[in-house]
Amino acid sequence: MNNQNVEIIGIDHGWSKIKTANSIFTTGVKRMTTRPALPNNIVYLGGQAYEVGGERLEVKEDKVSDSNFKILTDAAIGREMKARGLKNANILLAAGLPFTRFGAEKKGFINYLSWKGIREIVYERKCYKVSLERVSVFPQCYAAVADRLSTYKKKVIVVDIGSWTIDIMPIFEQKPIEGKSITIPRGLITCMRSINEECVRLMGSEVSEMEIEEVMRGKASDLPVKYLNIIKEGLKDFTQKVYYTIKECGYNLETTRIVFVGGGAVVMRLYGNFLSKNIEYIEDIQANAKGYEYLSKIFLQSQCSRK
Repeated sequence: MNNQNVEIIGIDHGWSKIKTANSIFTTGVKRMTTRPALPNNIVYLGGQAYEVGGERLEVKEDKVSDSNFKILTDAAIGREMKARGLKNANILLAAGLPFTRFGAEKKGFINYLSWKGIREIVYERKCYKVSLERVSVFPQCYAAVADRLSTYKKKVIVVDIGSWTIDIMPIFEQKPIEGKSITIPRGLITCMRSINEECVRLMGSEVSEMEIEEVMRGKASDLPVKYLNIIKEGLKDFTQKVYYTIKECGYNLETTRIVFVGGGAVVMRLYGNFLSKNIEYIEDIQANAKGYEYLSKIFLQSQCSRK
């Protein structure tokens, strides 16, 4: 591998959002049955046009059982190539998996994302010629804080609240403690489902996930107050459950340094009702994608030093 000519592209494959260093879009794939009138968000795979974004995919057991995440990966690469002003590139594709499923799923995910030779990725009617030098997969949650590990002198609990999972990973002396890391399938999607169940019970109808996400981020909403109250109460209940889970794992909420990352970090700050100097929030939802690129750069540098 000629490390000097490798472009690193990190992708965080969430069930709700696809994140790269320069792009965020909804994890949605729609097969186009007619020629698209506009090129926006259109990617081609095997000669077939797909629109990405829009309504998100339903959560499945894994991400490798169909071609949806291949399509989303191509769109993410196309977006990054466009943002970086590139038409051709040799890339190192960097991605991630939950810490506790990392060992079991790493090989399959690498195989799923890999290809041989030069591929033409057509995104928004622009063609990008891309060869794949390597696929690297890292533990999510760890990647989000990798660039600041040197500041964690004592024990730190990193809580990555994503769309589908919550990862709780203790770090001691700048190293993750794998045996005490856990992954819980109770992320923000389950929170939104619970909120809509309550909306149906009290109001007889649902609100869209996009509208709930706006409230999650603290943005102004034109929803009726009665719906806003249900959403906010649901978010407060979600944050309390997260804190109870951390406490059940044996951590003192008042003395343990806790770092919230992922899409749920802003939810914990806005609705957690537990303000303390020992709690930190990394609200950049692209932190894992950027972390995958950071860890990949370290890998390439180590390869160079061995030559």
